[in-house]
Amino acid sequence: MLVLSRAVGEIISIGDDITVHILELNGNQVKFGIVAPPGVNVHRAEVYQKILERQASQAQSAINP
Repeated sequence: MLVLSRAVGEIISIGDDITVHILELNGNQVKFGIVAPPGVNVHRAEVYQKILERQASQAQSAINP
């Protein structure tokens, strides 16, 4: 894991086409924006986990109707 310190207004680059913009710091919260190509899905971890669970459930339903 890479750990970085950034200030408001600074940017982190991931590969050639993904950037993370530090927008705001408020106590122990950080607000950031992610710019990624249309084909790259960006989700919070808990949302992504629910998507995976839903897909697994749908796959299981297709196998055992």
